[in-house]
Amino acid sequence: MRTVVVARTPLRVAIRPGTGTGPPLLLANGIGASLETLQPFVDALDPAIEVIRFDVPGVGGSPLPARPYRFASLAWLLRLLLDELGYQAADILGISWGGGLAQQFAFSSPRRCRRLVLVATATGPLTMVPGNPLVLARMLTQRRYRDVHYARRIAGAQYGGSARTDPDTIAGIVGKARAGPLRGYLYQHAAGLGWTSLPFLPLIRQPTLVLAGDDDPIIPLVNARILAARIPRARLQVYSGGHLELVTRPGLLAPVVAGFLAQGSLREGLIRAGLRSLTTPSRPSVPNGQAAGWTADRPAGACEL
Repeated sequence: MRTVVVARTPLRVAIRPGTGTGPPLLLANGIGASLETLQPFVDALDPAIEVIRFDVPGVGGSPLPARPYRFASLAWLLRLLLDELGYQAADILGISWGGGLAQQFAFSSPRRCRRLVLVATATGPLTMVPGNPLVLARMLTQRRYRDVHYARRIAGAQYGGSARTDPDTIAGIVGKARAGPLRGYLYQHAAGLGWTSLPFLPLIRQPTLVLAGDDDPIIPLVNARILAARIPRARLQVYSGGHLELVTRPGLLAPVVAGFLAQGSLREGLIRAGLRSLTTPSRPSVPNGQAAGWTADRPAGACEL
C-alpha cells in the first residue's frame, strides 16, 4: 500500500500484482468505503489479474481535498493515476457509488478503458429508480462504518441478500474499513448531485457486464435493466442476493468477472465457476454440488456474453 500523488492530489493505492499479461482491473468502491472492504473480492479473484484499488479523496487513507469534486474530475484523476503507475489501459469495476465513477471513466476515457463491469449500481440519483426511503436515509451518515454493532443490526434490511441471514459477515467487513472524515463522506454525496449517466450511456462502447442482485434494498434490480438496455454492448446477469454479495459471497461473482475480463465471455466465467447459468433460484433447495444462487438451466431472457 502506498500514496500516489496525481495533480497535487494524494491517493492511497493498493496493487495486487497479477501473474497474467492482461490489463489491470481498477476497482471503484461504494460510498464511504475504504479499499479494505474489497479485500474478500480481491482474494477470490483469479491471480492472473492485476488489481488496483484506491481511496477517493477524503475517504480511508486519502487526505481530504481542498474542495468538493465531481465524477468527471475523479475520472480525470484515474486517468492520471494510470499514467503515474505506467499503465496504458485498464478494465474497471465499479460497485454502487463507484459504479457511477466507472461509467464516467469509461465514457470520458474510452481509449484507457478496455472493459467495464457494473455491480449493484444505477444511472445517478436524479434518474435512478430509488430504493427503500428508510434505507436511503441511513446512507446519509457514516454510522454503519463507525459502529459495528449498529452495522450488524441493520445489515439485513440495509443490504438484503446474504446479509439477512449472516449479518456478522457485514459487520466484519465494515469493521475493517477505514472511515474518513465526515466532510469527505459529504463530498462523495456532492459528487453525484445533479449527475446522471443516462444521456451518454449509448456512447459507452466497451463490452460491459452488469451484475445485480434480486434483493437489493438500496438499488433495485430495475436500475440494472436500464443500464443493460442503454449501453450498446452490455449484458445483464442477475444473481440471487443483495447489494454487497461481491464482498460477502465473492466466490459467487469473482469467477464470472474473471471470465468476462479474460475473454469477454460470460460463458467462460460460468465454466470457471463450474456452472451453466447465473440466475435467481426457482426453488429453495439446490442439487448436491451446485452453488446456492445458481440454477442448472438457462431460463428465457438470461444473457450470455
